[in-house]
Amino acid sequence: MIKTPDEIAKMRVAGSLAGQVLSHLVSLVRPGVDTLTLSREAERFIIEELKARPSTKGQYGFPEAINTSVNQVVCHGIPKAEEILKEGDILNIDVTVEKDGYIGDTSRMFQVGSVSAEASKLVSVTRECLWRAIEAVRPGARLGDLGHAIQSHAEANGFSVVREFCGHGIGRRMHELPDVLHFGVPGRGLHLEPGMTFTIEPMLNAGSAGVRILKDQWTVVTRDRRLSAQWEHTVLVTDSGVEVLTLREEERALA
Repeated sequence: MIKTPDEIAKMRVAGSLAGQVLSHLVSLVRPGVDTLTLSREAERFIIEELKARPSTKGQYGFPEAINTSVNQVVCHGIPKAEEILKEGDILNIDVTVEKDGYIGDTSRMFQVGSVSAEASKLVSVTRECLWRAIEAVRPGARLGDLGHAIQSHAEANGFSVVREFCGHGIGRRMHELPDVLHFGVPGRGLHLEPGMTFTIEPMLNAGSAGVRILKDQWTVVTRDRRLSAQWEHTVLVTDSGVEVLTLREEERALA
């Protein structure tokens, strides 16, 4: 669970590469583009330009290089040629990249053209929840502090927090301990220690928190078919606070 300095150095590289994939895809997300095209370009970019591996592909049998979750899809959406983005959609792209045996994991929301006021607010508040949790990361903090930061801000804005899926430890494997819940009580849960690396990836729904899994056994959707949003970063607990390992260049002025 605690990473060595050498492991942390490799995690920094993998995290940076994962962030670069999302930045690369920004100009491609527009009305008329299908999600399979996004996945195939992400795969090409990772392999040919980053000299790394798209670790999502083949993980537990997943068929593509990225997850693409549109509108009411909460997570684990499978890219498809027939899934064509349209004006007003919101889209989450989730990327994992493996380099030298270590994995970076990150996701972000995209607004396709002009979106509804509700969609825009959901996307913004979900990102705020992620950063409130990141700001709570420091040695001696507890996982319940992170979950509470997310839950309280989401519910204050009229949104619900998905409870069936959570963040996770990460390193040589995509999913390691601990589980990082996106709801909780301050002062409870695992104490954070320097050298821990894990993801924070809140999923907020515009309606109820209920979800269901489609027949493909991957795609998770909201039960009430209302919108869902997610943002994710991989973080490191440092001696004095937190380092965001998947921070994108365009975020640095905002972080």
